[in-house]
Amino acid sequence: MFKYTKHTNYPVNIKKKDLRMAKYLLTQFGGANGELAAAMRYFSQKFTMPDDKGKALLNDISTEELGHRSYNLYF
Repeated sequence: MFKYTKHTNYPVNIKKKDLRMAKYLLTQFGGANGELAAAMRYFSQKFTMPDDKGKALLNDISTEELGHRSYNLYF
């Protein structure tokens, strides 16, 4: 068994709500033009590539897009 403890890496103190910024962050992380959507598009397109170099390239690009997403969650 394990124990899940929810905590942030850095202390967060929200003094003022900014709905415009919240909408922007939501579209970047989960919207149609967000990092996750781009990564999934590249990843699914790799299966239709005729050669191995194209598959490897699309796999690398999708991995990089996923890396952007996880980096943005922490910083």
